[in-house]
Amino acid sequence: MSQEIAVVGTAEFTTGFRLAGVREFRNVPEEDKPEDLDDAVRDVFDTDDVGIIVMHADDLDYLSRSVRETVETSVEPTVVTIGGGAGGSSGMREQIKRAIGIDLMDQDEGANE
Repeated sequence: MSQEIAVVGTAEFTTGFRLAGVREFRNVPEEDKPEDLDDAVRDVFDTDDVGIIVMHADDLDYLSRSVRETVETSVEPTVVTIGGGAGGSSGMREQIKRAIGIDLMDQDEGANE
């Protein structure tokens, strides 16, 4: 069974992913994030065929403690945050390592020696 990618965020954030073919998304207007973002994230977590959830890193600040903990510790689906300037490539590296259990960058470096 194939896994889907889901995107959660503002319409401006999700539009590019939708144009790239992502079919699972939850739009939450900026002004509604404090009230509605938790529900949108929970809804995606409850969708059986979602393997990766993409969110803007700044949106983590809007999540309740329990939902944020779920997002930060979830392996399947894996939550990937982009933007926000925090973490950079090392943050993405850690997210990939957590998702698949190995450090791909470490293997690439060893192959070039």
